[in-house]
Amino acid sequence: MSTTPQSSAQHNKPSDSGYAPVNGIKVYYEVYGEGMPIVLLHGAYYTIDLNWGRLIPELSKTRKVIAIEMQGHGHTPFSDRKLSRTTLASDVESVMDYLNIDSADIVGYSFGGSVAYQFAIQSPERLRKLVIISAAYKSGGWLPEVTKGFENLKPELFDNTPLQAAYDAVAPDKTKWTKFLEQMIASATTSYDLGDSNIATITAPVLLISGDNDGMDKIELIKTYQLLGGVATSDFGVTPKSQLAIIPGEGHVSLMMQTQTILGYLNSFLK
Repeated sequence: MSTTPQSSAQHNKPSDSGYAPVNGIKVYYEVYGEGMPIVLLHGAYYTIDLNWGRLIPELSKTRKVIAIEMQGHGHTPFSDRKLSRTTLASDVESVMDYLNIDSADIVGYSFGGSVAYQFAIQSPERLRKLVIISAAYKSGGWLPEVTKGFENLKPELFDNTPLQAAYDAVAPDKTKWTKFLEQMIASATTSYDLGDSNIATITAPVLLISGDNDGMDKIELIKTYQLLGGVATSDFGVTPKSQLAIIPGEGHVSLMMQTQTILGYLNSFLK
């Protein structure tokens, strides 16, 4: 994927922030606003601000927004702990416990979306609605050229990028940058599959958002939509519990910059 997202200054300060001790590490979180809780899970290599800086000021007008930085990302220290979606999803639940959040809407982008899928599978009672932005629950959900691109990733490709600048701005130990990249690249090049049958058991309503040029295999995306109970004809009295939005003219990184478009879909789906 492209490694040149645009940073964006947040216009409001969190009402609460800090570290939750979870599963042998400490995970950084920020809380904004009041209302029904919504948890935001960023993409690979991102920070809260880089991924959600434009959306948080809008979402927090009506919602309690909890943004988390996963293992090694942003303010959360690097750890040699094995990186797995199961563990990361457990971290999310533990942060919710720490903040006394019984259940929440979960929004995940890219890598964070795959963690959000895992959360839905293993902690269904903690989930209200699920939003997956440009993410797959298995390696086969991406086009072959994307998978090949992952295989060609090297730490030096991230030198002097907005991703490194964002990391350097907040990381507790900037010397861990290369080790963090190596850990994440190893994850990106490891095949994964959370299981069709597991996806089919998700009872929460799900909104899938994808850019038409974001590297996802759209045939596989439609199959995912079917597994989530999304293929029905509302004109004949059957309203599907899940929704699918494909945004024209958008790639994997540019999709997240369409703040008003994504906000519109989120507000409509989560209301």
